[in-house]
Amino acid sequence: MFNSLSDRLTSTFKNLRGKGRVTEADVDATVREIRRALLDADVAVPVVRAFTASVKERALGLEVSQALNPGQQVVKIVNEELKAILGGETRRLRLAKNPPTVIMLAGLQGAGKTTLAGKLSKHLKSQGHSPLLVAADLQRPNAVRQLQVNGERAGVPVYAPHPGVSSEFEAATGDPVAVARQGIEEARTKLYDVVIVDTAGRLGVDAELMQQAADIRAAINPDEVLFVIDAMIGQDAVNTAQAFNEGVNFTGVVLTKLDGDARGGAALSVASVTGKPIMFASTGEALTDFEVFHPDRMASRILDLGDVLTLIEQAEQSWDKDEANRMAKKFADQEDFTLDDFLAQMQQIRKMGSMKKMLMMMPGAAGMREQLENFDEREIDRVEAIVRSMTPHERVAPKIINGSRRARIARGSGVHVSEVNGLLERFVQAQKMMKKMAQGGGIPGMPGMAGPGGFGGARKKQQAAKGKKKAKSGNPAKAAQERAAAEARAAGARKALPTGSAFGAQDADFDPASLNLPKGFDKFLGK
Repeated sequence: MFNSLSDRLTSTFKNLRGKGRVTEADVDATVREIRRALLDADVAVPVVRAFTASVKERALGLEVSQALNPGQQVVKIVNEELKAILGGETRRLRLAKNPPTVIMLAGLQGAGKTTLAGKLSKHLKSQGHSPLLVAADLQRPNAVRQLQVNGERAGVPVYAPHPGVSSEFEAATGDPVAVARQGIEEARTKLYDVVIVDTAGRLGVDAELMQQAADIRAAINPDEVLFVIDAMIGQDAVNTAQAFNEGVNFTGVVLTKLDGDARGGAALSVASVTGKPIMFASTGEALTDFEVFHPDRMASRILDLGDVLTLIEQAEQSWDKDEANRMAKKFADQEDFTLDDFLAQMQQIRKMGSMKKMLMMMPGAAGMREQLENFDEREIDRVEAIVRSMTPHERVAPKIINGSRRARIARGSGVHVSEVNGLLERFVQAQKMMKKMAQGGGIPGMPGMAGPGGFGGARKKQQAAKGKKKAKSGNPAKAAQERAAAEARAAGARKALPTGSAFGAQDADFDPASLNLPKGFDKFLGK
């Protein structure tokens, strides 16, 4: 949604990098480019004027002149001002002291109210609530049936005493006000703690629409009235939001279709013009493509600073804690990272959703947007097919996979041998990195990133002690004694090693523990 705006702002800030001092001319040029970028993104003109005036005032003040890095300070100012026009702080749902909490959805037809009702109910159910959906949209054809389907997918019951209309030629006969009121009573009777009322919309704002919405609001006295708006409708979003604010006095805004390719100015205008916070955002067609709206995180996304917090939250919600604990124990015990572990991690990542969306939340993702757009989501499926085409022994000991085995795996997974080779090469690199981190060496190429929680700490000390050579004595006789003692120790160590060869019988007294192998490796020695 904000790709174009993000690219424009990012290129604007590149001109400020490396400057030890930002002049008034620099500030004027930057503000001019920001103004053009916002207007091209369909942001309302009054919002653009207020935004650029505030940025210019702060950028020319002591805030930047005394900064160690003026360029970064200007980016910080723009980030804070973006956060302000998006609502400032994250706004959560206000729950009623005496359940049920009543949430009314209002907006134009086609904005996505019915789909949003299913998403919101699933979101609330995941937080431990017991929601009930009420089908009060009796005007749009098959709106009631659509809500029932969404309720089934979300696992949430739907109260629908009236079937609504099935075609545009059929006149609406039911009373939506009565349905909404009865839905509240149904929730009280059956002890649902949240009620979501889906109301009718129109193709445009008219008196009949506003009167019906006002009547439903008066009848059910909702705790929250959420105005659902299509983020792709451009400048008209402001006029529509103002009309609904005057008609039903909504308490919060929900942006839908944020995954579209429109310019997205509505999102930057509605909160500032109406003074009502944006509370939720819908980012796709699936019921899980729904998130709480955080102004600070959205501002960071627009400026290509990333949104790592949302990424972490998604991981916490979808990650299997037992699997995470198993991997942590294996990591701590310095056991080998196998292809079974690799497959388990890939499946965990798949649960988090679209790889493209996750990668776009990383800082600097705009610089590789073209590569991300060309990323094939089915790559994970191919990787899983390749690993599942291997035998259990091959997954544990991938070094035995020779040419004939690779050809067999490629046929079994329906890919080319080169893809099998590529996966095995990537796995070897991942295995080396995991082993290095387990030994306390940190991530290769990232200085200062030591392994977590003391993994391999004792080994690092042993290596450091081994690396310190004892200084040789200046006395020739004493030095000769030291060399003789060192040779005697080496000879004793050689005698202590088990006899035999890889092709002969091992010594009966051989103990695998004497080789100091990683934990779990002794099962391959036949003992």
